[in-house]
Amino acid sequence: MNNKNTADDYGRVARWLHWGTAILFLLAYMVVYYRHWFTERQTAENLISLHLHLSFGITIGVIVILRIIWRNMNERPILEPGPGWQHLLAHLGHYTLYAIMILMPLSGYMGTGTNTKYFYLFEIPKFSETWLFDVFVWDYLGLTFEEFEKPIDFFHKEIMGAWLVWMLIVGHACAAFYHHFKLKDRTLIKMTRGE
Repeated sequence: MNNKNTADDYGRVARWLHWGTAILFLLAYMVVYYRHWFTERQTAENLISLHLHLSFGITIGVIVILRIIWRNMNERPILEPGPGWQHLLAHLGHYTLYAIMILMPLSGYMGTGTNTKYFYLFEIPKFSETWLFDVFVWDYLGLTFEEFEKPIDFFHKEIMGAWLVWMLIVGHACAAFYHHFKLKDRTLIKMTRGE
């Protein structure tokens, strides 16, 4: 298996980045749901879950940047034969997924009112303590962190996290299974084992 993509398959690096992102998203969801459903606010367990969620989110943000760089440095495998509307939907779906993978970590970080203890290895300052907050939010928008946090949190948790991300993930998985089991093409194989 090649590290780089070919016209027929995704390479080892693209596969690792793809599946790593998927696993990190699931882990981020697991710890945040665990935090909300099974812990009491401000307990050690609650705060550990919060910092794990924040750590997974920041890691996703870094991996997505690497994915975009890698995607632009490599050829993309040729799409399977099919009608133009399927190819259009595939492109729209992928661009939407990339937008989500950028917006979720970004909005999560921007709306966090605490420093992130990144896997308890080091601390990342909260957004409100950065020069970006001072320049763009405080000076340009004239908002306090509390005023800024409310719409950002609503976007991150209620719009994106509660339903939109899940819809896109399920849609992406259903499309892959549709290609594999119904159309019997190589779409899913390209991102799993190749040939």
